[in-house]
Amino acid sequence: MTVNDPQFLDVGTAADLRRLAWRRREGRGPAVVWLGGFRSDMLATKAAALDAWAQRTGRAFVRFDYSGHGESEGRFEDGTISRWTADALAVLDALVADAPILVGSSMGGWIALLIARERARRGLPPLAGLVLIAPAVDFTERLMWEHFHEPVRRQVMEEGTFLRPSAYGDPYPITRALIEDGRKNLLFDAPILPGAPVHILQGMQDPDVPWKHAMTLVEHLPGDETVITLIKDGDHRLSRDEDVERLIAAVEGIA
Repeated sequence: MTVNDPQFLDVGTAADLRRLAWRRREGRGPAVVWLGGFRSDMLATKAAALDAWAQRTGRAFVRFDYSGHGESEGRFEDGTISRWTADALAVLDALVADAPILVGSSMGGWIALLIARERARRGLPPLAGLVLIAPAVDFTERLMWEHFHEPVRRQVMEEGTFLRPSAYGDPYPITRALIEDGRKNLLFDAPILPGAPVHILQGMQDPDVPWKHAMTLVEHLPGDETVITLIKDGDHRLSRDEDVERLIAAVEGIA
């Protein structure tokens, strides 16, 4: 087995067992943990760039795929925010000994903040920090449901699935379970207290997570530990060389 081969972690119960693919690079901490986006995976550009950075600098780095994503087992259609957050928590419990820095991209930004909340509920030490890239907090409600036309809403509720067109490939399924579970995890109805420094990277040409959505998140975060970098010509992916440099600088700024 090489460092490029995934290893696997079984999570869930016997009735809902799922096998998650993960990769870990040993090094000094706090460990940096990658939380990918909706239908993304741990081999994508930014995750690979962080792994290369960790190799160069001797930093500990962990990346994984949620169930139904990438090299992990399961059907994407069975996924929900609660399920994918549980996947991430299981990976942290199994692979990361100390409080990590979470790097959350898009949906991963929402999951990172849910993890921070859950750690506080468990009485665990706060995270070392969070770097959030175009954080899609509450996206099932704010960026999907609120913008769906009534026929689409009916299809989701009555048929259970709507195939939403995507600029990044094949249409992807939006399920009733995803929407309804998302409502159990909304964060914008109260102040968000992650208990750690937060650095947000947001493109102002992002068609999926508008920059004003990121500003709404900033309004909910503590002022003394929150920084946002707006990239005027940046898109949603923020995967250009200059964007990756900003990402690494943000991680190093916390570390």
